[in-house]
Amino acid sequence: MGGLVYFSSASGNTARFVARLGLTAARIPISPADATPEPALPYVLISPTFADGEGRGAVPKQVIRFLNDPGRRALLRGVIAAGNRNFGATYALAGRVIAEKCNVPLLYSFELAGTDNDIARVHDGLHKFWGTECLTMA
Repeated sequence: MGGLVYFSSASGNTARFVARLGLTAARIPISPADATPEPALPYVLISPTFADGEGRGAVPKQVIRFLNDPGRRALLRGVIAAGNRNFGATYALAGRVIAEKCNVPLLYSFELAGTDNDIARVHDGLHKFWGTECLTMA
């Protein structure tokens, strides 16, 4: 199975979601002074959405900085996005933006820290995704 890389703000919602998955994951730090993970294998990125009412600023700056490195971006295979349905059209917008800009699939979106159903679906979905990913990489 491939890896997981995630960003979580101080609210900790995304970190709680990732912890509940029970899978090994590397965290993109909040502070740019802290060490950034350097994935050696393909990975799926999990990111929250930070957007104003117009959708600006949807992708956290830390995630942009992480993906601006060509080596890290080359290993990205998919994205999972968190959001808040109260924000309507901008719900989980970061995932759509990252998927489009990096030409990878948006695999799933969940609200806040996710539900038990979200955890089960993502856990099972990642196992299936990485199983099919191995078949398509040559």
